[in-house]
Amino acid sequence: MHTIELIFGEGKELTALNMGCRAIVVYLIVLLLIRISGMRTFGQQSAFDTIIVITMGALLSRPIVGASDFLPTVFAGFTLALLHRSIAWLTIRYQSLRKIFKGQEISLYKDGKINMENMRKCLISEGDLMASVRLHANLDSLVEVKEAVMERTGEISIVKK
Repeated sequence: MHTIELIFGEGKELTALNMGCRAIVVYLIVLLLIRISGMRTFGQQSAFDTIIVITMGALLSRPIVGASDFLPTVFAGFTLALLHRSIAWLTIRYQSLRKIFKGQEISLYKDGKINMENMRKCLISEGDLMASVRLHANLDSLVEVKEAVMERTGEISIVKK
């Protein structure tokens, strides 16, 4: 028991060695939590996934620096990972939940017409739309664009004619 306390420390008076050892353990725990919550958590970059990334980072930094008790904090991390995975699973099965938790894509431009109402909803200017057309479709006008869509991730996708 004395060896564990020597390596990981106790309370808020931690040495660099204590924090380093705690960081290693938390790192391994986070790898496990990523497997539990699913790899898409870091791949999709949607608001749904960003929430878990920020929350887990804030939560699991606390036991490293001794700001919170180790086991209850790690348990809270496991709870969040399981909740995230459960909600993701439910959104696959139920369309209504998908819209609530993940949002839905919004058409900004289609068949020669800019949808100004949707542009305002998404806080997108015509300049922002044109920047996406140039970046993603390598075009300098909307003439060859069939549709531009604000995706659930916040990116604008361009479909050429």
